[in-house]
Amino acid sequence: MPVYEYHCEDNARIVEVVHPMDSKLETWGELCFVAQIPMEDTDPLSPITRIFTRAPGMAVSTFNSEIKNMGFTKLVKRDDGVYENVTATGSEKRYMNKGDKDSVPHFNKKIED
Repeated sequence: MPVYEYHCEDNARIVEVVHPMDSKLETWGELCFVAQIPMEDTDPLSPITRIFTRAPGMAVSTFNSEIKNMGFTKLVKRDDGVYENVTATGSEKRYMNKGDKDSVPHFNKKIED
């Protein structure tokens, strides 16, 4: 899961927290609950702002076939606005061209939270 940093203007604190991508924290009380920290004197309804996101590190094999088998897509730049999908599957096009929506890989079929 990604790491998020939130800022609360009411107490000028920045808090780092890990939560699923589909979660949206909006108040100091929600942030404190997820981060398991005390609210102290700050109003639990104080608004917070997400200021930074850091994706988790990942180490994978360098073989394209293994990347493909894990459900990832690898694009290699071939020319200005042209990328080769070296892990293309099924009906995916081998080359993705700038401005051609039909050539975009099927990310929605591969990405899950």
